[in-house]
Amino acid sequence: MDKLKIAGSALPDMPWEDRPEGCNNVLWRYSENPVIPRDILPASNSVFNSAVVPFKGGYAGVFRCDDTNRRMRLHVGFSADGIHWNINEKKLEFECDDKEIGEFVYAYDPRVCFVEDRYYVTWCNGYHGPTIGVAYTYDFETFHQLENAYLPFNRNGVMFPRKINGNFAMLSRPSDNGHTPFGDIFYSESPDMCFWGRHRHVMSPAPFEDSAWQCMKIGAGPIPIETSEGWLLIYHGVLHSCNGYVYSFGSALLDLEQPWKVKFRSGPYLLSPQKDYECMGDVPNVVFPCAALHDPETRRIAIYYGCADTVTGLAFGYIDEIIEFTKKNSII
Repeated sequence: MDKLKIAGSALPDMPWEDRPEGCNNVLWRYSENPVIPRDILPASNSVFNSAVVPFKGGYAGVFRCDDTNRRMRLHVGFSADGIHWNINEKKLEFECDDKEIGEFVYAYDPRVCFVEDRYYVTWCNGYHGPTIGVAYTYDFETFHQLENAYLPFNRNGVMFPRKINGNFAMLSRPSDNGHTPFGDIFYSESPDMCFWGRHRHVMSPAPFEDSAWQCMKIGAGPIPIETSEGWLLIYHGVLHSCNGYVYSFGSALLDLEQPWKVKFRSGPYLLSPQKDYECMGDVPNVVFPCAALHDPETRRIAIYYGCADTVTGLAFGYIDEIIEFTKKNSII
């Protein structure tokens, strides 16, 4: 795919490890996984399902850190290399002009997306049930909370890194108030990051006979990557097996100007829970992607993913190989 064009700023020093000898997989795990242990903070029970972005020559992130009370909190962290992290012990506090919206209940599974001049944070926010909280920051020190994007119940709010049709754009997964036994991905637009509409259906769980790993529910993962082949979306899928829920992740290509139209969608998964740290933890058998770094020049991608809802792992690959895999093995 020599003519493939990938949007984004150069990131030559991003975290990377070459494909192991003899490995034919599209993605491969970092040999030193997990990169973030569950007890990196004195009071953390687990650190997973978190968001990482390039920032000031290094990296910044918003991390899901459940404490030893098992309360779901967000914390800010910084790293020089994207692998060794210094995470603030104090939980992230949002500034909000509306006390009703700003009243904290819980926060989990954040994403961070740079759009135009600032970093937007979206997360599963507690407001009479789970919905999508939205805030922005310029410096990862002060965070300004905006209106919640949607009515409860909703999860997996993932913004696009540029406006589409002149509007901000976001993927989400409407849900219920429990361990949602269903879930389709939807697309929405907003002119002002307050009022969201133009809702469009993107895709549903796959039929069991076509792709069992994603037959129960699906949800958007890292911020989509713009390429000349379409928006590359890494997304998670869930199988309800005889031994419980199993979370894996795969890939899709969405139309650049109408992202609710799916061009290709992988039948096989890219990564499934196979290692001990993915299969054993607070929620066994889970790999859950929330962030990705990429370098357009080398076509490298590093995907941060939650492991068994306990620790954070890294997986590596090449964007052109993922796109080729998605197209070759598409179930659409």
